[in-house]
Amino acid sequence: MRTTAPPPPEAPRKKGRRRSATRLGDRVFAGLSKGSGITLLVIMGAIAAFLAYRASLALAKNEGNFLTTFQWDANADPPVFGIAVLAFGTIVSSVIAMVIAVPIAVGIALFITHYAPRRVAAPLAYVIDLLAAVPSIVYGLWGALFLVPHLVGPYEWLDDLLGWTVVFSFDGSAPRSLMTAGILLAIMILPIITNVSREVFRQSPQTQQEAALALGATRWELIRMSVLPFGRSGVISASMLGLGRALGETMAVATVLSPSAILSAKLLEPGGGTFAQNIASAFKEAGEFGRDALIASGLVLFVITLLVNGAARLIIARRKEYSGANA
Repeated sequence: MRTTAPPPPEAPRKKGRRRSATRLGDRVFAGLSKGSGITLLVIMGAIAAFLAYRASLALAKNEGNFLTTFQWDANADPPVFGIAVLAFGTIVSSVIAMVIAVPIAVGIALFITHYAPRRVAAPLAYVIDLLAAVPSIVYGLWGALFLVPHLVGPYEWLDDLLGWTVVFSFDGSAPRSLMTAGILLAIMILPIITNVSREVFRQSPQTQQEAALALGATRWELIRMSVLPFGRSGVISASMLGLGRALGETMAVATVLSPSAILSAKLLEPGGGTFAQNIASAFKEAGEFGRDALIASGLVLFVITLLVNGAARLIIARRKEYSGANA
């Protein structure tokens, strides 16, 4: 009678070693990820603490109301400065940029991923990638030399059509206004939103798209029922990236905007200002106290950016379960 030999013990040992190596790699990666996150929080906290300390030095000597004063004259004796005009200009120009850029960017991303032939989509995506890498000063020079002179005609047309609303009234002067800054910011953030949205739309589940086509859906119905719900959170994230750049853009806005301390609802006429533009324009002539005052305004921009990012995270978390991304 023949008996079978027991299996050799090497196979379980190799499996155990491989599992142990895998667990070690997971632990190392988890430790690196946790360390990176903690480091980022420490850096953010250090920046906030530095800004708060330097800002408190200036705010203690400010003779005006920091939140409601229009004037910015930190070098005066006594110093008077406030952020009312800067906050208004920053928010208005960023909102104009988002209103213009987001629909166009989503449309371009959908065209590249679902409508354009491959020989057109690939070069178009490459050009958009290049536009995202163009420095802001180049956009600013282009805006000052080309965009500003060519906006006189459209602004006169808007004045004829909607001038009665006051918001779109135009006096014929050089259009170095918040609207021009918003249009330039829209052009600048368009490649960022388009690139991220394109990648999100490209990741939409192929099985859902094939099922929709099998049920007789048109191309638009496929996009509306499958692609857009899946990519909603990604488009919101892309928009927040673009908004972050619009809020903090410095040189391009400083190049096309004629700043003033007047708070006006006439978006087509020169005037206004933004936080970043004011810092770039006034930093060179500011003394130590003036720099502290500019840091105080930068702290406000820092808080606004944190609030915008927090709101975006909240919107994404609420819509995630309905977006189909978990399918």
